[in-house]
Amino acid sequence: MNQRNDKPMSAPNALAADPATAANLAHWGVNVVAYVKKIENEGGMAYAIHAANGEPLGLAGSRDVAFAGLRQNDLEPVSVH
Repeated sequence: MNQRNDKPMSAPNALAADPATAANLAHWGVNVVAYVKKIENEGGMAYAIHAANGEPLGLAGSRDVAFAGLRQNDLEPVSVH
């Protein structure tokens, strides 16, 4: 016979996470992910590179150079449109 359990479920401590505050979100992935966005600057088109928290890391002349540089520094590049 099935019994209904109306008690609320609670996450185990191992699965509990910090709340998704703006400060926490800004630091998630900082040492793992970097974002690459095509921009227009004084010299023409370039690719801006930012850390996951939005900190500017640099500029590259092409998307391929930006991605290669990030991978050489153990960061996973992600395109931003």
